[in-house]
Amino acid sequence: MTEHTQALSPGTTAAVPGDLGWHLGMVLRGYQTRFEAAVAQMPAGIRGFQVLSAVVHKDPPNQQALGAHLAIDRTVLTYLLDTLVDAGVVERIPDPADRRARKIIATPAGRQMLAAFESRVAAAEADLLEGMEEDEARTLAALISRLAKNVHRTHPGTNPCEAMDKL
Repeated sequence: MTEHTQALSPGTTAAVPGDLGWHLGMVLRGYQTRFEAAVAQMPAGIRGFQVLSAVVHKDPPNQQALGAHLAIDRTVLTYLLDTLVDAGVVERIPDPADRRARKIIATPAGRQMLAAFESRVAAAEADLLEGMEEDEARTLAALISRLAKNVHRTHPGTNPCEAMDKL
C-alpha cells in the first residue's frame, strides 16, 4: 500500500501516527519563513507585529490583558512595548478603569505601519497557500482557527513561540 492508500489509524486522520505532527511542522516552518520575511522591517519583528495587531484588532483593556492574550511574559512584553513606544507605533496611557494599570493604544503612525505590514503578511500567506483552491484555503484557515482556539481554551498559558522553539 502506498501512503495515499493506507487505511487511517484508529482515532486519527493520519495514515501513520505522528504524520499529523510532521505535516503541521512543515506547514509551520513554511509559514514562519514567509512571515519573518514579511515583517523583517517591523520594530521587534514578528512579536512586534503580533503586539501591534492585537492592540488594533483586539483592543485589550490593559497591558496585562494584552500579555495574557499573546501568552507573553510580562517582563518580555515590557521590553517589546518599550521598543514599539520608541518606534512611535504605540503608546501607554492610564487604563480608564484602573489608573494603576496601563492601556496600550496604537498611534496613527502605528496604524499606518500595521496596514502596510498586514498587506505583506497577506501576500506571504497567499504564497504559502499557493496551489490550493480558494475555498480549500478558507476551509483550512477556519479549521486551524477552531483547532487553535480549542488548544488555547484547554491550555490558556501556552506560548506558541516556545512551542515552536521546542519543535
